[in-house]
Amino acid sequence: MRRLLFALSLLAAVGLTVAAYAFAEARRDPVVRRATIALPLWPTGERPIRVALLSDLHLGSAASDAARLRRIVAQVDTLRPDLILIAGDFIFGDRADGAVLHGPAMIAPLRALRAPLGVIAVLGNHDYHTGAEVVRRQLQAAGIRVLRNQAARVGPLSIGGIDDSVTGHAKVVAATDLARKTPGARLLLTHSPDVARFLAPDMTLLLAGHTHCGQVMLPLIGPLVEVSAPRYRCGIVHEKTRTVIVTAGIGISGVPFRLGAPPDLWLLTLGPKAAR
Repeated sequence: MRRLLFALSLLAAVGLTVAAYAFAEARRDPVVRRATIALPLWPTGERPIRVALLSDLHLGSAASDAARLRRIVAQVDTLRPDLILIAGDFIFGDRADGAVLHGPAMIAPLRALRAPLGVIAVLGNHDYHTGAEVVRRQLQAAGIRVLRNQAARVGPLSIGGIDDSVTGHAKVVAATDLARKTPGARLLLTHSPDVARFLAPDMTLLLAGHTHCGQVMLPLIGPLVEVSAPRYRCGIVHEKTRTVIVTAGIGISGVPFRLGAPPDLWLLTLGPKAAR
């Protein structure tokens, strides 16, 4: 009996230690990952630009509050990006009034983002679950432009914002057609990376979030939950004509833990293809 009690106590201690570590991991400042990508159709004479990619703030969870968001905004501003892109899921949970409850706290921190070319965002599935129109107005109050199956010329870029595919709001053909008609090197921003399989070959760069890079990655098992195709789980994915970049995001969904999948953001240097 003593051995059994000792084993159970040890198991409980290990479990509590892992849980404490995973909670701290979910609350930590994001890792900054970097990549340099050459894009076709880069306007002649335009210099390369630095683009910060964030996603999945999930404000309102135990891991994401206004104080942490202010700290992360300061971290982003220190990187001095020319442009900031945010790939959806600003609000935590699925409550229909979640945006009303949690969204106001993100306005002031997000208003402090600094980038000469501005801040562009798309919505994610949790934004639709919690009140998409409320989230859009809150982002507008923070000085952030939301693209919903739209395209915009931003500096040297033609940015196509594809709306959330998880909730059935994506109009891939419409958004990419608009991106083609907009002058500049093409970049697509969306929440879930699964839209990559529906893209035409001339859409050579897709930026997304949604997956949290697995969020809780168990040794020998992998992620507890897989929300997208495994090939798009995390990081840089090179396809025939396209690069897909999937950020782990800032916040969490479900349990307030991360394990083996720390929060991250990307700082991308985008520029022209080298002349041959």
